[in-house]
Amino acid sequence: MSPSVCLQEMIRVIRGARTQGEERGVIQRECAAIRAQFRQADNGGRSHNLAKLLYVHMLGYPAHFGQMECVRLIASSKYSEKRIGYLGAMMLLDEKQDASLLITNSIKNDLSHSSQHVQSLALCTLACMGSAEMCRDLAPEIERLLKASNSYIKKKAALCAVHIVRKIPELGEMFTPSAHSLLSEKNHGVLHGAVILITELCERNPDNLKQFRKSVPELVQIMKNLVTSGYSPEHNVAGISDPFLQVRILRLLRILGRNNDAASDAMNDLLAQVATNTDSSKTAGSAVLYETVLTIMDIRSESGLRVLAVNILGRFLLNNDRNIRYISMTSLQKIVQTDHTAVQRHRGTIVDCLKDQDASVKRRALELSLALVSAANIRSMMKELLLFLSTCPPELRSHAASGIFNAAERYAPSQRWHIDTILHVLVTAGGDVRDETVPNLIQLITAASELHCYTVHKLYRALISDIVQQSLVQVACWCIGEYGDLLLKGECEEITPMQVTEDDVLDALETVLQSHMSTPTSRGFALTAIMKLSTRITNNVDRIRSVVSIYGSCIDVELQQRAVEYNALFKKYDHMRAAVLERMPVIDRNSSGQTNGDPSVEPMKEFNQPKPVQGVLIQEPANQVCDLLDLLGDSNPPLLVTNDHTSTAPNSTNSTSSNVQDNLLDLLGGLEPTPAPSVTVFEKGGLSLKLQCDQQTETSTTVTFTASNSTQSDITGFNLQAAVPKSVQLQMKAPSGDLIPAQGCGTVTQTVLLSYTNKANLKMRVRLSYSSQGTACQDMVQIDSFPSPAWS
Repeated sequence: MSPSVCLQEMIRVIRGARTQGEERGVIQRECAAIRAQFRQADNGGRSHNLAKLLYVHMLGYPAHFGQMECVRLIASSKYSEKRIGYLGAMMLLDEKQDASLLITNSIKNDLSHSSQHVQSLALCTLACMGSAEMCRDLAPEIERLLKASNSYIKKKAALCAVHIVRKIPELGEMFTPSAHSLLSEKNHGVLHGAVILITELCERNPDNLKQFRKSVPELVQIMKNLVTSGYSPEHNVAGISDPFLQVRILRLLRILGRNNDAASDAMNDLLAQVATNTDSSKTAGSAVLYETVLTIMDIRSESGLRVLAVNILGRFLLNNDRNIRYISMTSLQKIVQTDHTAVQRHRGTIVDCLKDQDASVKRRALELSLALVSAANIRSMMKELLLFLSTCPPELRSHAASGIFNAAERYAPSQRWHIDTILHVLVTAGGDVRDETVPNLIQLITAASELHCYTVHKLYRALISDIVQQSLVQVACWCIGEYGDLLLKGECEEITPMQVTEDDVLDALETVLQSHMSTPTSRGFALTAIMKLSTRITNNVDRIRSVVSIYGSCIDVELQQRAVEYNALFKKYDHMRAAVLERMPVIDRNSSGQTNGDPSVEPMKEFNQPKPVQGVLIQEPANQVCDLLDLLGDSNPPLLVTNDHTSTAPNSTNSTSSNVQDNLLDLLGGLEPTPAPSVTVFEKGGLSLKLQCDQQTETSTTVTFTASNSTQSDITGFNLQAAVPKSVQLQMKAPSGDLIPAQGCGTVTQTVLLSYTNKANLKMRVRLSYSSQGTACQDMVQIDSFPSPAWS
């Protein structure tokens, strides 16, 4: 290809290249020819060569060597060369390039040019790539052009002023008077630029709000003229008069009317007129209506106007365009807390959106449906949500299950309904629920004493039909172990009676133990259930002893340890087995989510420091347990057995054994565990993040982050990321979940392991990502010091 070919010929040859290598060769040859011609002092085809170079740049190939040629062409007196030069400057230069400073003087000269087209080129270039220094130098020229008589220039100057205000906010005062005067213009382009400029001035400097609120009547009149004007082919888009200008004015009114009664009152009638007279059948009309709704919801509008806005969003839900349905549900999600009754009217339409094929629409519909659940509609809404859970995609199943659990816990009409709902979720999506679901359900079952028989029968039937859902398997094993005697009686009024034998129950639990689908945790639940049944059945105790002894040599250490301990109960402490394996008491959950089995709660202190009561003195025992105590010099004093122990023990030997174990547990009775101190490192918008150092050595630290939520709605998609200096190694464990329940009903924890050689360099930067009320949020936290742990 000859280097003197025209631009069209070069484009044809490049497009005709059959391979990437052939295309690269063509471009390299052409670039070499362009470089050679750039070096010539007198070259009449400079603009032609730069145009070809800009096309090469658009294809992604390097074209930086044409920057100085742009500067030369901008300084030319020919409009054709200036046009290519300014275009090249906008494409090849930016504010970081030193060459951009060389065109400042040329732009200043062209801003005073007699031709409006040359002035327009300079204004467009400054608005596109002007640096802070260029903007500061040329701001007076832009302010002068805002007062020009030519509407074409004033439109360009207004947009250039927007760029200057974004670069240097303190220069906004220079453009404030001109922005006011531009609102009296009739040209739509000038009005559009003026509204954008005023919006930018108000957002950059809130002090300007008071001044520009005086222009609200003028903006309202401009908007009314647009709404009531007849057909204008110059500005009409799908039957809407200049929707772009209408949208910009509505956004500005939203800013001016926020938290201001006078401004809000001045625009209420206009917003009602726009909401009722705008046709939503076209996309342009829908855009205007959407901005109207956002403005109504953001200002201090009348209640009837807010209901009208919610009804518009309800109509959007019936639109065939999925994008419109999506933004409608996003807006409803934001206002459901403040206008709950108005949103409830569209509950049926929102629930129908759960069947949409689009995953994004489904997710928004799920979040909004969960927010609409109340005590009045809990049964009907839960029916729809459970139906959705059975067919929803895997990526939404966890979120749906968590939302159903929270709604059921908050609005459950009865304990039986609550238990049935959770069991339905476990049967449908047991593998996608949070880790705390199992202990929470167990706590609920123990508290409902009148439903023990009903629950154990229902869980047994679920267990023998399917053991894939591990959460369901764990709860079922626990209930069978606790209330197996009720299952064997076969007497239950709430459910169809089912005759179950001891062998049937043991077969079901052994199936869990032997199944390859069972997790180690599920096997542990099953083994414990089998052991507990040894005190609730009479004919198969030998079979239970055999099963337990088999798992004493299991490869799973946790399961092996349980089996060994249970074997010891059978062999050495058979007299204590009935007392050890009796039913668990009712598990009460305190405000922090801990149960009465948690070692950090208050009753443990009473156990470690028993009150002195009347008892009997036992002579020095000679068993192995006392030999163990003698290693610590603790077996010589006489042992005191309380009345509680003597009343439950059948003989003195049993009393001795029970008392020795109490003393063994009380060896560290004077060393009460001190909880590790925690510090709040982040608190914003109801989200609180606490840091706690659990363990600390000279070379490592274990840190636990605990996130809680005090707002009225759940925080979803919670993600915590951490960064440390290069001298520190970081290992993050999996978080406990990604949903933080509302009103402090639960927390999300994440453990971080830090290894280092120099503790002085220990710092951490944490980034939090989450969604609150449908809005994606991201925050950064710098941690420069860590609290000391309770045990070093």
